[in-house]
Amino acid sequence: MLHALNALLAPALMQRLTLLLNHVLDSEPVARQLLRPRDGALVQLHLERWPRLLPPLPTLCWRVTPAGLLEWCETPPAAAQLHVRVDASNPAALVAQSLTGSQPTVQLDGDAALAADINWLLQNLRWDVAADLERVLGAAAAQQLSAVGAALARGLRQALLGGAARWRAGS
Repeated sequence: MLHALNALLAPALMQRLTLLLNHVLDSEPVARQLLRPRDGALVQLHLERWPRLLPPLPTLCWRVTPAGLLEWCETPPAAAQLHVRVDASNPAALVAQSLTGSQPTVQLDGDAALAADINWLLQNLRWDVAADLERVLGAAAAQQLSAVGAALARGLRQALLGGAARWRAGS
């Protein structure tokens, strides 16, 4: 049953993730200009050492579109031009890092020019959640929610890092 549920949810999740990635790319015109010449290139994300207790992930592969955006490849072709490798042995820590704006260690393998462009994107693009909230809720509410979210993210990160340090010390 869990496998069937995962099969239903994974494509929907990947489509939403792709929409989010494209939203972030679209918010920075330089990003799309950087990707336009890479039309058709395949970028595959490998979350290495993913915990076996968690449901398996769908294939994380995207094709660059002529508009400089991304299209999820549900069944990727045999070879991607770029492989992005991230240590995912602690998914909660990865989430905490992303919430606080820090970037995990990433290894890029493949086409050097595409790797340079993707590396620039990883270093320079961030989702401006506060700006999106402001468009929907107004400035005052967005500012309040952003402050609460930042505090929660800091607390989560401290809790995760503290728990990981205690776990390492105990083992």
